[in-house]
Amino acid sequence: MRIGLLTSGGDCPGLNAVIRASVLEGIINHGDEFVGFRDGWRGLVEQDVIPLGRHDVRGLSRQGGTILGSSRTNPFDGPHGGAANIRNTLKRLGVDAVIAIGGEGTLTAASRLTDKGLPIVGVPKTIDNDISGTDYSFGFDTAVEIATDAIDRLRTTAESHKRCMVLEVMGRHVGWIALYSGIAGGAHGILIPSQQRSLDDVCGWVESVRRRGRAPVVVVSEGFTLDSMEEPHSHKGLDAFDRPRLGGIGDIIAAQIERRTGVESRAVALGHLQRGGAPTARDRVLATRLGMAAVANVHARGWGSMVAVRGLDIVSVPIAEAIAELQRVPAARYEEAERLFG
Repeated sequence: MRIGLLTSGGDCPGLNAVIRASVLEGIINHGDEFVGFRDGWRGLVEQDVIPLGRHDVRGLSRQGGTILGSSRTNPFDGPHGGAANIRNTLKRLGVDAVIAIGGEGTLTAASRLTDKGLPIVGVPKTIDNDISGTDYSFGFDTAVEIATDAIDRLRTTAESHKRCMVLEVMGRHVGWIALYSGIAGGAHGILIPSQQRSLDDVCGWVESVRRRGRAPVVVVSEGFTLDSMEEPHSHKGLDAFDRPRLGGIGDIIAAQIERRTGVESRAVALGHLQRGGAPTARDRVLATRLGMAAVANVHARGWGSMVAVRGLDIVSVPIAEAIAELQRVPAARYEEAERLFG
């Protein structure tokens, strides 16, 4: 078979490991041929392709980013978009199937296209770990490691100056990065989108820590809202999908902590640092297993399916089922961590 690969949406560590595993699995065990579409759906819509052989994917598992590039192109937009045009494009290129590697937006587009009869298999990708069809997504572990390292570093400077440090991490709708890194780093408070808290709560944690002679550390997801806020903080305009660009809640909370408690406070936003760099060993292994399984799904003609991890097993689930709802932090998991706040 001739299989096309694309990576779409925000980049994350592990994408190249998926590309490498898919190509090697297909060539070695099935005699497949591979091409890559540049910059996600844009490359498919505009027929911008590159060949992918064994030499092209050599050593990729340890490399961050994506050699194919990425974008937030909507495959249904433009004069060459839409299912009919894409079907004709695949026919002209001699491509028998597409493996689409991406997050919620990419998989939603893939599901719509398979509903129109296109041969697509999905691979979940998100540092936020918010796709409900899989227990974990590659990139999440790396983002947590980066955030945990930041907490460890912030703690030393916080202790030196007796300051409160507020670390803002990614998480538009869910708070998995904040929860895991906060627990790992021993944060004194964790704030996530699905659990509104009051400023009194946050300041209570900070003051409790100060009374013990320690420097408070609070971790907050970018999508968190205080109970006095109607929507997440945004001051950077809209993104390509007309969604507010989030960011800055850490600055707001730090300023209010200092005003309320008198404790000198500083905020740090990790931003895109969480997406960069080499993937952790765990993400490399997970991405490799998912890439190999995606090729198996192609040969089983499992169009509209997505590979996923459930427990220790790699399984196949319908994309439509996987994206039906976001995988949010259960209240019990947050309450478990909350017992150690302050």
